[in-house]
Amino acid sequence: RIEISAQNHNFAVDPASLPEDVEVTHVNLNDGTCAGLRHPKMQVMTIQYHPEASPGPHDSDEAFRQFVNMMRDVS
Repeated sequence: RIEISAQNHNFAVDPASLPEDVEVTHVNLNDGTCAGLRHPKMQVMTIQYHPEASPGPHDSDEAFRQFVNMMRDVS
């Protein structure tokens, strides 16, 4: 799956530096940098981008769905 996003960061996480139980979930196709992480046991996720204004504001809907589901699983 591809999401259109704007990149505005001056840093990147080195995937080789991550603990074994942290998963890379998103990779920037332009420069290969890590754009998202997940730790399934700790119920933690992150993305390093914001949705682009065009073609629409729904590119991050899946990330929000995953977040809401994680919150439901915790309670």
